[in-house]
Amino acid sequence: MTEPRDHPFAAAVKPLVDAMGARVIAPAEAGDDDVVLTWEGEDVLAVRLPQLADSLDHILAALERKHGRPLAELDRKSKQEVVRLLEARGAFSVRHGVETVAGAIGVSRFTVYNYLNRDNGTTKSK
Repeated sequence: MTEPRDHPFAAAVKPLVDAMGARVIAPAEAGDDDVVLTWEGEDVLAVRLPQLADSLDHILAALERKHGRPLAELDRKSKQEVVRLLEARGAFSVRHGVETVAGAIGVSRFTVYNYLNRDNGTTKSK
C-alpha cells in the first residue's frame, strides 16, 4: 500500500489538514478521536485533530502569517477585524481565549471585550 502521505488523496486534503492544525497519521494508528478518511473503499489516511486550545494558537499563527507581521503590530482597525474573525471562529469559547487573544494582539482583555461589545452593539442596531 502507498504511504498515507504519498497518496494523491493526501495531497488533496493537506491544505485543509494544515489549516486546521491537524496532522496526518496512518489509518492503523488511528484512535477513537481520529478521523479515518477512505478513498475508493480503502482507508487511506487518518487525521488527528488538534486540541481546542492548540487550535487557537494555530489560528493566531496563521493570522500572523497572513498579515506578514506580529498581530500586536497591526493598527487598531486591523486588530478589531482580527477579533471579529476570531469570534466567528469560536475563539472566545475556549478557556482563557480572551486572555490569549489579548496577549497576541498586544491589548488588554478590557480592550478585547470593548471590540466584541462594539461589534455586538453595531449588529443589534441594524
